[in-house]
Amino acid sequence: MLQTPASRGVVDPSRFSSQSPGRLIPASGGLSAFVPHPLPPHDWELSQEIWPLLNEATNRLFLLEGIGRTLPNPLMLLGPLIRRESILSSRIEGTYATPRQLLLFELHPVEPRDHNDPESDWEEVANYVEAFRYSLESQLPLSLRLIRDWHRILMDGVRGKDRTPGEFRRTQVGIGNPHKPRFVPPPPQEIAECLDRFEKYINSSTPRFPPLIDCFLAHYQFETIHPFLDGNGRVGRLLLSTMIQIKSGLTKPWLHLSGYFDRHRQLYVDRLFAVSAENDWEGWIRLCLQATVSQAGETIERCQNLQGAYRDFLELLKGAKGSIRLAAIVDDLFSSPLVEPRALTRRLNVTYPTAQKDVDRLCELGILEPLPGTEFKTYWSRRVFEIAYAGVEPSPTDLNDTPNPFDSPTPPSAAE
Repeated sequence: MLQTPASRGVVDPSRFSSQSPGRLIPASGGLSAFVPHPLPPHDWELSQEIWPLLNEATNRLFLLEGIGRTLPNPLMLLGPLIRRESILSSRIEGTYATPRQLLLFELHPVEPRDHNDPESDWEEVANYVEAFRYSLESQLPLSLRLIRDWHRILMDGVRGKDRTPGEFRRTQVGIGNPHKPRFVPPPPQEIAECLDRFEKYINSSTPRFPPLIDCFLAHYQFETIHPFLDGNGRVGRLLLSTMIQIKSGLTKPWLHLSGYFDRHRQLYVDRLFAVSAENDWEGWIRLCLQATVSQAGETIERCQNLQGAYRDFLELLKGAKGSIRLAAIVDDLFSSPLVEPRALTRRLNVTYPTAQKDVDRLCELGILEPLPGTEFKTYWSRRVFEIAYAGVEPSPTDLNDTPNPFDSPTPPSAAE
């Protein structure tokens, strides 16, 4: 594997070749900071070897778009996708929450006592979901203003709230150990010019590369500029998903790559550094295209399985002559597979006994079952949950062995 500052433990100027797409300049503490050249790379073109992978990734992406267009309700897929991305993108940075913890936290937000509480992690992940929803509803174009808004929402009330949320940094930062950073991004006096050129690039009307390639180049550039004191990775991956939607002409942000980056975390870090040190755009682009093929394929399968579950549930309701209210509850399960009878009284404008009766009927049909260990009476659709969050949540056996759904596994070590 490529030797990176992550393995050397401190920035080593000798690792940066003469082909590096940037310059090293003195920074505070006697360190060398890296300032990337503006995009696009002036001395790099797509090789013939990369085109087949690009074509496969593009085809997978548009197959996913075609399936997404057929959904009766986009939230059937978007809800789980956004939560998965929020969980996995946060996990890369060492912030850990399971889907079950996140879903229950959304039902009943709890103010963390301090930043060591598990609730603090859940709130951070929930903020990521809110930032994504803001992106879907915002009329703002791709811009520095939108990026600052994402950051402000992401940092609201959590660790990092005292680190100028929504503002670009005015001090030097290093990535890794504060005393021996493995990478030092541009000094604060360089940030404004770097970001101005970055904003112009992502809004260019005459791109030199295909849309996916442009998005991956921009993701590298944003992470290398590292414009905030905290939260750069999560904001950068949110920007990546949004750019892929806009640049590729998708109706919704169907594609998210954090699942692949999380599984190949060290390679993700290595490839980012290899661009800066050795001008290895090819390795970085190949990794991102492989991530696209993998994640698009997984999402297509997940979407088809969710559609199958939806059809089966409707058949159950039809056979049981279910009411319109039962159909409404089933529809909502694909946005969030957790149901509280008391919440249904407001959602359906019915009394609590009526809401409980509807839930009991869905339990009889095998669509819902009680969720143990919750403060308020809660039910879940196991089938929807397992399809939507496969690979993110502990196995069903583990869940049954753990009566308290708020139990949190030990988080993996952070990559950044």
